[in-house]
Amino acid sequence: MSRTPLALVLFHWLFALFMLAPLAVVVLVSFTDKGYVALPFDGASLRWYRALLDAKDFIDSFKLSLGLGVLAATASVLLAVPAAMAIAWHRFPGRDAMLGLLMSPMMVPPIVLGIALLRLFTHLGATGTIWSLAAAHTVIVLPYVLRLVIAAATGYDQTLSQAAISLGASPWTVFRRIELPQLLPGIAGGWIIAFITSFDELTMSLFVSGVGTSTLPVRMYNHIANTIDPLLASTSSVLIILTLILMIVMDRAFGIDRVLGGKA
Repeated sequence: MSRTPLALVLFHWLFALFMLAPLAVVVLVSFTDKGYVALPFDGASLRWYRALLDAKDFIDSFKLSLGLGVLAATASVLLAVPAAMAIAWHRFPGRDAMLGLLMSPMMVPPIVLGIALLRLFTHLGATGTIWSLAAAHTVIVLPYVLRLVIAAATGYDQTLSQAAISLGASPWTVFRRIELPQLLPGIAGGWIIAFITSFDELTMSLFVSGVGTSTLPVRMYNHIANTIDPLLASTSSVLIILTLILMIVMDRAFGIDRVLGGKA
C-alpha cells in the first residue's frame, strides 16, 4: 500500500486548523471575565453564559428558532419525499423543469428571495406571522432535503418493490416496509441539515420576520448593531456545540458518508 506523502498530511492538518481557528477563537472569547471582547484575558469566567440565561429576549428567540426549525424541516421532508421518489424513479414530461423549480432557492440570492417573499406575504396580509416565517423557511431548506433524498432514491434497487408487489403487497405496505427504511438515511440527514439551515438563516428572515417573530440570528444581528460584547460569543458557542451534537447523532445513527454519499 502506498503511503500518504508527509507534505499532503501537513497540508490537510493546516487546512483543518485554518477552518477551525475562528470557531476556537469565538469559544475562547466567550469565557472572558471582561465586559468587552478581549483575547487573551486575565481569568476565565462563566459570566457571559450566566448573562445568556438571564437574557429573556435571547431565550425567547432561541425557542422560536427551535420550533421554527423543527416545523420547516418536517414540512420540507413531507414535500421532498414524494417529489424525490417521482423524480428519481420515473420519467415524465416536465421532470427537469420540476427539479429545477424545487432546487431554485439554492440559486437565488437570499436577499432577492426575502424581498420576493415579503411582497407576497404583504399581498396576502400575512406579514410577520409565524406561519409565513415557517413557509419561507420551508422554501429555503427544501432543496437540501430534496438533494439527499434523491441521492438515496437513486441508489435504491427497485426490484425489491417489484418483488413485494408480485407477492401481493399493497403500494402503501411496499412504501412503509421496504422503500421508506431504505430512504431513511437520506430523509434523516436531510431533516437535520434542513433544521440547522433554518435555525441559522438570517438574510431572508430579516425581511419576513416581525416584531414578535424575531429568530435568534435576527436577534443577534440587531444586538450587534448596537453593541459588541461577549454575550454574542457565548450564544455562538452554544450554537456550535448544538450543531456538533446533531452531526454526531447523524453520524452515529446513519453515518455521514452514507447520508451524504446517497447510499440507500
